[in-house]
Amino acid sequence: MAHLIEIDDPADPRLADYRDLRDTQLRKALEAEHGLFLAEGEKVVRRSVQAGFTPRSFLMAPRWLDGLADVLDTSDAPCYVMSERLAEEVTGFHVHRGALASLERRALPPVQDVLAGARSVLVLEDIVDHTNVGAIFRSGAALGFDAVLLAPRCADPLYRRAIKVAMGAVFQMPWTRLPDWYDALPALSQAGFTTVALTLADDAVPIEEAVAGVDKVALVLGSEGHGLTQRWEKSADRRAIIPMAAGIDSLNVAAASAVACYVTAHR
Repeated sequence: MAHLIEIDDPADPRLADYRDLRDTQLRKALEAEHGLFLAEGEKVVRRSVQAGFTPRSFLMAPRWLDGLADVLDTSDAPCYVMSERLAEEVTGFHVHRGALASLERRALPPVQDVLAGARSVLVLEDIVDHTNVGAIFRSGAALGFDAVLLAPRCADPLYRRAIKVAMGAVFQMPWTRLPDWYDALPALSQAGFTTVALTLADDAVPIEEAVAGVDKVALVLGSEGHGLTQRWEKSADRRAIIPMAAGIDSLNVAAASAVACYVTAHR
């Protein structure tokens, strides 16, 4: 069972994992250096532990102890207990969900392991907003996709904001980073996947048509600003659009992923 430790000093060095959570750049450096990530909220904390990640520690207000008692019973990590006011001083924001956990990262699996047995895969190129990445994971998991592959410059799915938006789907969906950006899509084609890039290219066809009759499909999504690079757009097997009205030519990448996942799931 986790060891409960009451703390009344927000400067306590044992709380280092939880400091300055709103400073994205600082958190990236700290989490990479120490091999950790944070889960926020009762449901996400529970799902992270159930997914097999090892807790380094917990931080929560007293009112959350009973609700997470079953999780705390499975761990021998320290649980730091403090008021919500003091927790806000530590983290830099109001932890309205009351509970946080710091957990150890695991080594990312090889691409071939993530793709083993998969039929529907999401492939993300240079999507840098953590909220969008989390939302894409959530849509993919909800609509039956099997895995997610990320280009090297994509945002971290285990960043606190991404995990929160995904509601823990990042723990459910197998994922990894692509070691070779340039030939990533040809490699997927060689592995038996039809790569379908969402793009406004002149030869793009409606998404329903692009995925019709396809067995193993990899939906390819590009960055928030410029979309896919020319390399990925041209090296995809097919190019697809989501037909729209009222003079609108595109959706936010997270919204587009939900529509495309739904259509692809019903191919």
